[in-house]
Amino acid sequence: MPLSQDQISRFLQSVHPYDAMPPAELPDLATKFEAWEVEKGFSVYELGEKLPGLFLIYEGAIAVSDENDVVVSHLGLRNSFGERGLMREGQAVTSASADEHTILLMLPAPEFHALIETHPAAKRFFDRSRAQRKEQVHELATIRVDTLMAHDPKTIAAQDTAQHAAQMMRDHRISSLCIAQNGALEGIVTNRDLVSKVMASALPHDTPISDIMTTSPRTLPSTALGSDVLHTMMEHRIGHVPIVDAGKLVGIVTQTDLTRFQAVSSAELVSEIARANSAAEMAEVTARIPQLLVQLVAGGNRHEIVTRLITDIADTATRRLLALAEDQLGKPPVPYLWLACGSQGRQEQTGVSDQDNCLILDDSVTDDMRTGYFANLAKFVSDGLDVCGYFYCPGDMMATNPRWCQSVSVWRTYFTGWINTPDPEAQMLASVMFDLRPIGGHFDLFNDLQEDTLGAAANNSIFVAHMVSNSLKHTPPLGLLRGFATIRSGEHKNQLDLKANGVVPVVDLGRVYALQGRLTEVNTRARLEAAETAGVLSASGAADLLDAYDLIAEARLEHQVALVKDGQKPDNFLSPSALSDFERSHLRDAFVVVKSLQSAIGHGRGMLG
Repeated sequence: MPLSQDQISRFLQSVHPYDAMPPAELPDLATKFEAWEVEKGFSVYELGEKLPGLFLIYEGAIAVSDENDVVVSHLGLRNSFGERGLMREGQAVTSASADEHTILLMLPAPEFHALIETHPAAKRFFDRSRAQRKEQVHELATIRVDTLMAHDPKTIAAQDTAQHAAQMMRDHRISSLCIAQNGALEGIVTNRDLVSKVMASALPHDTPISDIMTTSPRTLPSTALGSDVLHTMMEHRIGHVPIVDAGKLVGIVTQTDLTRFQAVSSAELVSEIARANSAAEMAEVTARIPQLLVQLVAGGNRHEIVTRLITDIADTATRRLLALAEDQLGKPPVPYLWLACGSQGRQEQTGVSDQDNCLILDDSVTDDMRTGYFANLAKFVSDGLDVCGYFYCPGDMMATNPRWCQSVSVWRTYFTGWINTPDPEAQMLASVMFDLRPIGGHFDLFNDLQEDTLGAAANNSIFVAHMVSNSLKHTPPLGLLRGFATIRSGEHKNQLDLKANGVVPVVDLGRVYALQGRLTEVNTRARLEAAETAGVLSASGAADLLDAYDLIAEARLEHQVALVKDGQKPDNFLSPSALSDFERSHLRDAFVVVKSLQSAIGHGRGMLG
């Protein structure tokens, strides 16, 4: 069957890494794919043949075989194949044939190589070369051990038995135990010791650990680097390194820890989610996001890079769920667009997030389609996101709410009504919906709507004034006498909310600047930079606010990382007592900058000189 450019472009939007490319580039890329329609048994290529290009399965199934003609993989919808050979001198390293009637999209080899050269996401996805792996090793080598190590390692007494040690390793699924007394390390016993010293020598199962343990094992401090662990393991041919600080056992690093660290990267998680066949499979991947957060922060990445990479995972999960929903429900009856708002919309997700989303439907949609097909699609995707850890929005700002699953025309009336009648609810809704960002579907459904809405909002001074007033509701937690105004009661008494009173005031300022300057940027930092370029915010005001925002956002991430390292779930509540005097002083200064910018905009001064 012939495929149109629009069909191919739309299909690419549901497949990684193309979904990470600028949407405007997909129609042009779609023209470069050739559609192949083949019957069952057709040989796509044979081992050793020169590959014509990269293959992507649009419909059907492919069997991949090795040099012994043994089938090593069955591929289906949205799977790519042929990239290994293309990355190795262009010759096929496997054979591929059709398992059934199949439609393939083939990207010619020159276009494939151009794609990976110009788009980092494509290079990360397709390139499994040593150079790519060396980047991970380099990152590992510079990470501190306290990021790599398992905290509170399992211990056993020297007088305990070999059988008890084996039972503990089995029950906790670990490969070693440390022998410690009053916190001081005395030795280590591994599963290899049990095999080579107990079983191989036919020692009784009640042999004391003291007879088989390694005394005075090689150790490192928590301030050591990953390279120190690698060198210690290689030089002494060991797979376990206890971590000791001030004579006390504080952790352990194993070869498994190193492997796990190298396996957790945003590109790897995105790749796994893009290939997942259910929300449950995706949840196994998203469960590794806290560890990714630890690695990204420990690697010295700026907060906007960390949150962007973490948001990319949510975006990919959303698009994959949309694709799975279409597979189950069938082809959409009319064009649609799934959008995210809130932190996902702004690409500012951290280690904890709910979901905020909506659907914009083509004006040809009927009520039956909206309450039937699209209601089912919204439920499938939102339920899937919840399974993945993006819990349901407490305020029901989701596409499953019929109010937020509407045609373009209805959305226009929403925005027009909020702008013309900016009551408190309208201000709240506008604050959320002005952070919309398209995720999957027909992006053109949003372009004119966004441009027209920004123009109407900027021209309505009363609406802008109300949005300014709304942006001042979240205030920095400044107290008297250079102190902090902490939460007064409840579970988080005497703590700071680094989200509601830290980053949100800056997010609100950025949104107002975007309205004043008709700026299309959604990310907060990008909005502040664009506001300076547009003259909405002075150079000095922008520099101060950007510095303050960076400090607050990074303090929030570092707090979440500390919780993850301690085996807790990340949150936004920080005790000032956990900070040094230096850190408290700088954090308070950052809050003062934000407060001064709020004061300036509240008094009608958009720019701060």
